[in-house]
Amino acid sequence: MCAQNSFLRSLGVEIYASGHRRWPDDVRARAVVEALEPGATVNAVAERFDLQPNQLSAWRRLAQQGKLVLPAPEIEEPVFAPLVVCEVEPEEPPREMVHGDEGIRIVVGEVRIELASDTPARRIAEIVYALGSRPC
Repeated sequence: MCAQNSFLRSLGVEIYASGHRRWPDDVRARAVVEALEPGATVNAVAERFDLQPNQLSAWRRLAQQGKLVLPAPEIEEPVFAPLVVCEVEPEEPPREMVHGDEGIRIVVGEVRIELASDTPARRIAEIVYALGSRPC
């Protein structure tokens, strides 16, 4: 048990006199990554980290939900993704900009933004630019 505690402390796990442990996110992520390795089992990794297997499974679920960030896998050679070129021109949604006593209304497709009439021109330009930036 003493050797196990030394190992866990070397990873940054806080171990209290009551036996409770505080696991940093990077240590939890490391355990999850080890459990996801080909041929690894949750039980074996849990034993290595002196955990209950259900605790490690809970951390794996957190990682799947995006609530626990895993480190990027280390690769020896660069990996390239295929390039996809989008040639189809998206249809321009109807645009409307009205300025009146009641304020400024910007409509792009189904998006409708109403601003106060004293909104600075720079802010209006930023909003219009952001609405016009659409990925293909």
